Amino acid sequence: MANQPKNVFGEPLIPCCMDPVTGFYRDGFCRTGADDVGLHLVCGEVTADFLEFSKQAGNDLSTPNPLYGFTGLKPGDRWCICVERWKQAFDAGHACPLLLEATHISALEFVDMDVLKQHAITSENS
Repeated sequence: MANQPKNVFGEPLIPCCMDPVTGFYRDGFCRTGADDVGLHLVCGEVTADFLEFSKQAGNDLSTPNPLYGFTGLKPGDRWCICVERWKQAFDAGHACPLLLEATHISALEFVDMDVLKQHAITSENS
């Protein structure tokens, strides 16, 4: 695939999560396009702290929304998070860990690589 999305290391993007299926396009990948105004670029392993912060900031990721087939997230789930929301959580001291191999290269336009690396987990982490 010639136009394969890249991660922050410039390598092919790996899936973030298939259960629950994440991504703006619900294909498991934190890829983006013209329709993705929220820029779902970072693959986060959500924590209770991050979920509460996000809910207080206006994006409730823990409550199921059957209309969209969304079962709600629980701590430990991986999810493609809007990069600006993650940066807001980071600035407030509530950032969740990130799987950088599954984080879209465009995230670097919003967050420095050093900051991303400080929150990095590996795909083997649970």
